[in-house]
Amino acid sequence: MASFLSSIVLPVAVAAVAIVLLLGLVNMVRGGSPSRSQNLMRLRVLLQFIAIVITMVVVWAMSK
Repeated sequence: MASFLSSIVLPVAVAAVAIVLLLGLVNMVRGGSPSRSQNLMRLRVLLQFIAIVITMVVVWAMSK
């Protein structure tokens, strides 16, 4: 389970955070809608939380 999480799920979660971050930056640079920027920021924070939880589960599973 730990190898599946660390080799597949965790990189996907980190990539999702990076993509949302880049979308937010592009929106800000282009002068896009402030509400869209706010929604992307909220999504990024949620995805970061999920990535941290997955990381902690992987660390815990590898220590057993």
